[in-house]
Amino acid sequence: MTSDRAAADRAAAPYRQLSLWHDTFPGSWEPRPALPGDTTVDVAIVGAGYTGLWTAYHLASADPGVRIAVVERDVAGFGASGRNGGWCSALFPTSWHRMRREADAGSVTAMQRALEAAVDEVGRTAAAEGIDCAFVKGGSVSVARNPAQLARARAHVAEAREHGFGPDTLDLLDGPETARRVGAAGALGAVVTDHCAALDPARLVRGLAEAVERRGVRIYEGTAALEVSPGRVRTRHGTVLADVVLPATEGYTPALPGRRRDLAPVYSLMLATEPLPEDVWAQIGLADRATFSDERHLTIYGQRTADGRIAFGGRGAPYHFASRISPAYDRDDRVHEAIRSSLVDLFPVLRDVTVTHRWGGNLGVPRDWYPSVGFDRSTGLAWAGGYVGDGVATSNLAGRTVADLVLGRDTGLTGLPWVRRRTKAWEPEPLRWLGVNAVTALMTHADRTEQRTGRPSRAAAAFWRTLGH
Repeated sequence: MTSDRAAADRAAAPYRQLSLWHDTFPGSWEPRPALPGDTTVDVAIVGAGYTGLWTAYHLASADPGVRIAVVERDVAGFGASGRNGGWCSALFPTSWHRMRREADAGSVTAMQRALEAAVDEVGRTAAAEGIDCAFVKGGSVSVARNPAQLARARAHVAEAREHGFGPDTLDLLDGPETARRVGAAGALGAVVTDHCAALDPARLVRGLAEAVERRGVRIYEGTAALEVSPGRVRTRHGTVLADVVLPATEGYTPALPGRRRDLAPVYSLMLATEPLPEDVWAQIGLADRATFSDERHLTIYGQRTADGRIAFGGRGAPYHFASRISPAYDRDDRVHEAIRSSLVDLFPVLRDVTVTHRWGGNLGVPRDWYPSVGFDRSTGLAWAGGYVGDGVATSNLAGRTVADLVLGRDTGLTGLPWVRRRTKAWEPEPLRWLGVNAVTALMTHADRTEQRTGRPSRAAAAFWRTLGH
C-alpha cells in the first residue's frame, strides 16, 4: 500500500465508525477536496445529504447549464442521510386531518399520491444511475400488540378510508394474517402499506453524490458553512456567491447562525444484529423484507437488511439544551439497552443474539411537525426539510419540488400543501428543553400504561390533538 493510500484510509477511518451502513459501505470514505477559494455559481447548496443532493440532481438534469456548488461540513452522507433506518416510505409526519385545515381535499390526495410516487422514483433513479443500495419494495407492517394499539390501528385505517385512500395506501390485517408476514410476539393485528422499500441509506447517498458529480455539480467536503445569507455562503475556505441559496441541513440547522430555533435536533438511536441464520428468520418472517414497527407512541422501526441482519432503532434519547449537537450523543448506553429490550420483546428468539453495531444521529423536527419546502425569489433563499425522520423518500419529493420552484416551472408538485409554508420558531430555552423532553417522557409513560391496561392513553391522545392529528 502506498503512503498516499494509507493516508487516505486514515482520513476515512472515523467515518466507518458512524453506523452499520458506513462500516459496510464497499467504497471509499476519503473526503473530497474542500472549497479552494471564492467562487460564483447559480445555485449554492449547504449540505450533501439527501435533500441537497436530490435538489442538485434534478436541477442539473433539467438544465445542464445551471452552475451548482454543494458545500458539506464533513462528507456526503455523514448525517441522517447515511445513518437512518433505511425506510424509503410514503410516511409523512403530518396527518391528513391536519393538512385539511389548510388545504382542500384534492390537494391532500395529491400530496399522498406524490409521496407514494416518490418511493418508486427513488428506486427508479437508483436503478438508472447504477446505485446498488439494496432497494426492495416489500411494504411496511406496523403491528398492534395490545388492545389500545389495535384501536389506534383501526383508527388509522378508518382515517385513510375517510380521505378516500384504499387498501394499497393503508390496510388492516388480523392476527393470523399478521403472523404470516411477521412473527412478532403478541400480535393482534397490523396496519400495512405497500408504499415502502427497505434500502441501504449510505449506499444511496454516496451513489447519489457520484451521480450529481457526473452532471457537473461540484461537491466540496470538509467545508463548513459559517454564514448563510441571501446571495452568499461564507466558509473559512472562501465565499460562494449565488443567485439561489438552499440550506439543506435538516437536524444540523440549529448550528447555523440565526437558525437555532428553526428545527429541534432530536436524536434517534439504532443497533444492528449479527447476520441471522435461516432457522431464526423462519420464526421472524419478513421474507419480503417489509420494514416493521408497532403502534406504540414512542417510535420504533426496523428492517431485514440485505445481508440478513436486523437493523432496529427507536426514539427516547434526550433532547439536549440549546439544540446542542455532539458526536457524544450518537451513543447512549441506557437508550441502546432499551432499544435492544424492545427488539427482544418483539422477537424473543433474538434474546441471545449478538449486537455488532450501535449508533445514532439527529433528525430535524419543526415546531408543528409539518415539513415544508419553498423558494423566495425576492431573496433567492430556498428551504426544504423538517421531515421528523421520514425523509428518505420525502427528500426526493422535496428536491424535485425545489428544482421546479427555482426554474420557475408551474407543475403539480409546486401546488402541493407543504409548498411555501412557514413554520413558527421553537420556543426559547429553557422552554424548548422542557417541552421536547416532556413529550418524550409523556410518550414513554403512555406506552407503559397502555401495555399494562390495554386502554388508550388519554394524555397521549390529547397531545396529538394539539398537533391537529
